[in-house]
Parts: sequence; structure tokens; C-alpha cells
Amino acid sequence: MLRSDNPATVAVGALGRREDALSKRGVRRSTSRILTTSIMSIPMEIITSETELAKAGFYWREVDGVRALICAPLEQDGFVNGFSTRLGGVSPMTHNSLNLAGFNEDTAENILENRRRFLKLFPGQWSLAGCWQVHGADVRVVKDAQDARPAENDRGDTIYCDAIVSDADGVLAGVKTADCVPLLMGDARTRSFAAVHAGWRGTLAGVAIQALERLTSEHNVRPGDVRVAIGAAAGACCYEVGSEVIEAFASRFNDADNLFTPTREGHALVDLLKANRNQLIAAGVSAVRIHTAPICTMCRTDLFFSYRREKSLHGKVGRLMAVVGKSQ
Repeated sequence: MLRSDNPATVAVGALGRREDALSKRGVRRSTSRILTTSIMSIPMEIITSETELAKAGFYWREVDGVRALICAPLEQDGFVNGFSTRLGGVSPMTHNSLNLAGFNEDTAENILENRRRFLKLFPGQWSLAGCWQVHGADVRVVKDAQDARPAENDRGDTIYCDAIVSDADGVLAGVKTADCVPLLMGDARTRSFAAVHAGWRGTLAGVAIQALERLTSEHNVRPGDVRVAIGAAAGACCYEVGSEVIEAFASRFNDADNLFTPTREGHALVDLLKANRNQLIAAGVSAVRIHTAPICTMCRTDLFFSYRREKSLHGKVGRLMAVVGKSQ
């Protein structure tokens, strides 16, 4: 159950005051046996300030040692959601890791067991709708739980895209990341939702906007009603790119100068989280309805997988997963 002093309540309360004109609903109390973790139950070495997370609209959830970040306002709007960590699994990346994809670098048995553990965070029966991500802007529409299943087999996903849209009962739309930006969207009025994977190529192609437009065309969503949660990703503190990316963004976005911090000749740090946020605001999403987790995956490899930090060290890297669906 939610405690009166837990971070979910703090997060929703703080954000609710900012959005009073938009919503007068209170926080729905949990009836599940899932533990909403307090700061005392997480080892100090893995804590990202609980106060900072609460201000951003997030809190930790834990079941049997598996932890995930939950966006409290998206949950309040009626959407199960979560951003996985690397904790509580069975994969040797480097040990006991919750790797949720990458069948070429881990066994199917490990990945499927890790997915089973991860889905225990979300009470109910779920069909996971995934895709083989290609760093593009194609969107998959999932009509029902049966439609979700053909994308998965014992070797991975068989539908190619980078965003999933649905309004189906019993479906969790899921995308995998390991530094790229995961975005989850939900519209309380139509009860439709989307999961988006945005690397620098997907951000350049406007994949988040493509997902938003598909929500509009398929489910009559109004952008101003949409709630967006942006999970942990490589931050502007660490994500260095070269001239190829800098020039591509400069040719595509008028605000590109505000997305880069020069580091050395022909290189700069890029803020992909801001880039996606700016695109969504320009498309009509209210700024106060976009919630960004204040965590960099490259800084926090104790909590998250990071392709840029770990691939060169270990030769392989696990994958995180972000999921969203209608509360049951």
C-alpha cells in the first residue's frame, strides 16, 4: 500500500499543485501487495535522491529484488508503467542482471525468466507487445492481446519499428534501451497509450511525434491531454557525439544549438531528452505533463545498462525495458 510519506504520494502531490487547473483527482491508493520502496529499503550506494525523483514525478517499486522506476502521474491517470533497472535478474551481465532483450548476447532462458520477473511488478495478466527496434520512426499499432503475441518468439521480436501504440486491455507496450531515450505516453480520456524508443537517429526522425500522431489518428487523442514519462537515458552530462550528429541536428532543428555543449574539435555533448521534450511541446503536449527521470544511464551503471560504457569493457551489454498499459 502507499504510505502517506512515500515518494509516489509526494510526487503526485507536488505535480498536482502545478496542474490544479488540469486535474482535481487525488492519488489512487494501491491495493496490490507490491512494495513501494522507501529510502530506507534501498542500499545507499544505489540511491538517486528520492526527493529529486519525487519532484520529477517518479518513485521506486520493488518485487522480489527486482526494481523499477514508476511515473506516479502516469499511474494516477490510469496507466500501469515502469522503467526497468539491471537489478534482480539471472543474466551474467555482469552477474544477476535483469537483461530483458538481446538474444544474440544472452540465452533465451535467461531473458524470458528475467521478463517473467519484471512483469511481476505489474499485477494482472499481460501480453507484452514488443518490436525489433531499428532506430527509425515506424509505429506499430496493436489492436488486442492476441495481436501483441505474434511479435514474440523464443528468439526475439519479429516486427520492425520503434514505437508501439494501443488501447487494448491486457497489453503492455514495451521498448528496449541501453542509453537511448524511452518514452511512455498515456491519454486518460481515450485510455490509449504508446511506448517509444528514441536514439539519436530516432530523435532526428521524430519518432515520438510519429507515435503522438498515430495516437491522434487511431484513437482521437488530443495532444494537450497526453501524459508523457521519459525514463533514464544517456544524459547531456555524458553523451558525446561527433560532427555527423551535430550537423544532422543543425539541418533539422531550429533549436539545435541549445541541444549541444562543445567538448573538443568536432564533438559535443547532446541532450536527447531535451530534444524529445521540445518536439512534444511543439506538437501540443503541455510542458507540465512531461515528466523526465533525472538519471543518466552512463553515470549510473550500478542501476542501469549503458551500451556506451559497457560494450567496450565486456563485449556485450544488457537491455532495459520500459512498459505501459491500461490499469486492470
